[in-house]
Amino acid sequence: MERSLETQVSQAVDAWLAWLPRWEPATHRGRVAPCRRCFGSPVLSAAGLGADVPHGVQHGLSTRIKTIVDRAVAEYTSLNLPMLQAELDQQAARNRARSYRPAEGLDPEFEGLPLDPDPVPGAPFLFTIAGMAEEAAAGIPALPPLTEEAKAALRQEVGLADDYANMVGREVCTILLHHRLRIQAAVTEFVEPQIEAMLAELTRSLDAPFDPNDPQLP
Repeated sequence: MERSLETQVSQAVDAWLAWLPRWEPATHRGRVAPCRRCFGSPVLSAAGLGADVPHGVQHGLSTRIKTIVDRAVAEYTSLNLPMLQAELDQQAARNRARSYRPAEGLDPEFEGLPLDPDPVPGAPFLFTIAGMAEEAAAGIPALPPLTEEAKAALRQEVGLADDYANMVGREVCTILLHHRLRIQAAVTEFVEPQIEAMLAELTRSLDAPFDPNDPQLP
């Protein structure tokens, strides 16, 4: 029997809660551009994960919830939108023909993130993962062109799929409201102490930028 949305959301939150104790603050340089999946996400608002929560913590939950919505839309499309389904099947077959697919099979904590770090001015990359993926896709034949009538029909089905995704998304957000207390309790237990420790270390570094025990100091 197909699992209900309530069950799927509960299991997604359970999986995220099981992962959260392994989270550690990132030590590398932050990104300039915000994550398009998480920035302003109604899912994160419903879960109570505001801007004061590190992005790595947010992303693991938003990706798991997005998978639920995507699965529901895929089922709706397969049953009701034959033209869009055919287009998606062709695109999936084209993707499978690529020899290099670095963005597939990632854990939810990394899915949807940029494949490469932000470039450093004056230090160009010799190569990038995204560039290698584009090269692998360049040799795959493009999909056959559509007629104007087919494009219009496809746009209509895409609109229906978007409407359904919005409906499922709103329902998922309503369900997430019932999980806010345990989500926030987990953040308090596992995330906030690490942030407080980082801030305390930063304060000590600013107060004492030099080691007073360094024999080389005057």
